[in-house]
Amino acid sequence: MKIVISTHQGVLYNEEIDYVVVHDQDDGEYTIMQNHIPVVSVMEEGFLKLVKGSDELFIIIVSGILEFHDNYCTVTVQEAQAGRTYESTKVHLAEARKERLERNRQESTDFTEKEKELREHIKKAKAGRL
Repeated sequence: MKIVISTHQGVLYNEEIDYVVVHDQDDGEYTIMQNHIPVVSVMEEGFLKLVKGSDELFIIIVSGILEFHDNYCTVTVQEAQAGRTYESTKVHLAEARKERLERNRQESTDFTEKEKELREHIKKAKAGRL
């Protein structure tokens, strides 16, 4: 079966696999194998365990939709992180989130400074006065 996992940043995973184990905090855990009945699942937070032969890959999912039909699985997610073990993947996701939050905080601070400068320039230029 084929699986494609995409985020807003692009395709994270696009390969043939033997089966996928889907774990969602709300719905529990189930396995999708070759010739499985069609499935549509909304996932708030959980993980996918992709199995191909003896290899396993874990994908932690934040806010996504999984659709399976005709041996083709499509997963579209807001955020995802891949790794060889669940624990290491969870750590990498936490680090990525921390970096993103710091970057967003910095960008927000930069925007606030630029807005302050703009107000000062408008005041100095006496803009809006006739």
